[in-house]
Amino acid sequence: MTTVLLSLADWNPSRWLASLREVLPEEKVIALEPDGRFSGEADELEATEYLVAWKPRPELFARLPRLKAILSVGAGVDHLLNLPQLPQLPIARIVDPDLTARMVEYVTWQVLHHQRLGPSYQTLQRASRWRQLPQPAARELTVGIMGLGVLGIASADILIRLGFRLTGWSRRAKEVAGVVTYHGDGQLTAFLRETDILVCLLPDTPKTRGILGHRVFSELRREGPLGGPVLINAGRGKLQNEAELVAALKDGTLRAASLDVFQEEPLPASSPLWNMENVVITPHVASISDPATLPRLIARQVKRMEAGEPLQFVVDRAAGY
Repeated sequence: MTTVLLSLADWNPSRWLASLREVLPEEKVIALEPDGRFSGEADELEATEYLVAWKPRPELFARLPRLKAILSVGAGVDHLLNLPQLPQLPIARIVDPDLTARMVEYVTWQVLHHQRLGPSYQTLQRASRWRQLPQPAARELTVGIMGLGVLGIASADILIRLGFRLTGWSRRAKEVAGVVTYHGDGQLTAFLRETDILVCLLPDTPKTRGILGHRVFSELRREGPLGGPVLINAGRGKLQNEAELVAALKDGTLRAASLDVFQEEPLPASSPLWNMENVVITPHVASISDPATLPRLIARQVKRMEAGEPLQFVVDRAAGY
């Protein structure tokens, strides 16, 4: 019998455990408590062949001598790749229509919020002022997406249908229908200078860490109909230099920002971002893994490997995603 271990640092594992047992009825599925405790027998951990994980404790791997593969329950895998004791085993990420749809919803919501002048109207509402503002059309704005993976391409598709001009930037050259694409460091400036609303969906890698800083903000298009550029970061918190981000929001380099991820989470109460009227803060909810849908994908991966087939969506450790 194959043993599958569930380790979820921030979530109650009960729903995940029930769902995984339902889709893997012939396997033994066990779970750690959110604090890392295990109430079963030590030999159950030692028999584990598959780890289904979100932010596992690094010392856990020493207790799993028979481990074959690690399955992330999120689209991102930086929570695994940054661990100091990570074994040299296959790591698979989640690619799921539900996760994609949730991210597309978030990106579309925030782009429309800024295009429809949401921050300005919220300021007027707080002052009890009735004032109609000149409304730019979607076709007048260019949305630039950093990161043209599954999530970026799906978000671009919806925004194109709404009438926005779309550009995209990635590390490697890509062709995406309806999107003017740029790639590599040499084309980053050209991409930024066309962008009114910058949507960041990049992974956290050594090359992308801190990329959202003064250099990027200062290159964004300034003469657009919004009166300045907007940042939407639903990628990873370590992509943004928050000191430079705050400065850019204060001095007008950035007109506004929507932020779902942060360098430190939860975002400390002392962060100046909380009290900035031109900032929308959401608590890392752009695309949350659903225990009602994702266990089927995890079960498919386990069954593939047990049948001698390769895992899908295996992470390239050198690239970081």
